[in-house]
Amino acid sequence: MDRRQFLAASGVGLAATMAGCTGSPLSSDGDDPGAESDGNESTDSGEITVSAGGQVDAEPDRAVVDIGVEATGESAEAVTDELATGADELRETFDELGVPEENVEEGRYRVHPTRAREAEGFEGSHSFEVTLSDVDRVGEVIDAAIAAGADNVGRVNFSLQEETRAALRKDAIDAALANADDEAAHIADNRGVDLAGTTNVTTGDVQVHPVREAYTGADAAEDAAAPPTEIEADPVSVNADVTVTYSFDG
Repeated sequence: MDRRQFLAASGVGLAATMAGCTGSPLSSDGDDPGAESDGNESTDSGEITVSAGGQVDAEPDRAVVDIGVEATGESAEAVTDELATGADELRETFDELGVPEENVEEGRYRVHPTRAREAEGFEGSHSFEVTLSDVDRVGEVIDAAIAAGADNVGRVNFSLQEETRAALRKDAIDAALANADDEAAHIADNRGVDLAGTTNVTTGDVQVHPVREAYTGADAAEDAAAPPTEIEADPVSVNADVTVTYSFDG
């Protein structure tokens, strides 16, 4: 008995394999010495395996801002002292803004000889990673930090809190499963068979893709007449992949 295998791929990156036996629209008759000689045909079931992805988008509800101070001086001790003073002022500012202490983490701290050609002395930097659960306060925190002496503001990473990730993870898996069902139904209809049920489901890693925004308004923020800093982020995407095997009768 000959068996055929069909491969199908959709425009959204889904793949499926189908196998059938004698009597199935997916099979062809052959000279099998074990085939029935009275003209009766048997009908066996086959399988369709589909790999599909799903994506959901959500507004970020978590932001991490990289804020720090820099210093230069004739000695490493002078740079260290200046960085310590600047760091203390930033910590005090974060406290006044109501940022929980556990949301302010030490970032990079470096003191080294100056790297400029024909220049002597030392330079250094001390940064903090500030986590905010209210993303609308990002601009406020940046402006207050710059007013307190911060001269180094890095990228702002917008992401999702853990409870939000957990909920959207399920939504992304649901979307992937719906796409798999739709693809399997399309293939079954194309091959003229009827889906009978699901025999196996495998899920892959669910990935959260944060949004990174660069801050470029330090000069404007130092101007008291400048408008408050505003940083808007695109939605954060959550992606899931599934592989589903369906049985079919033909």
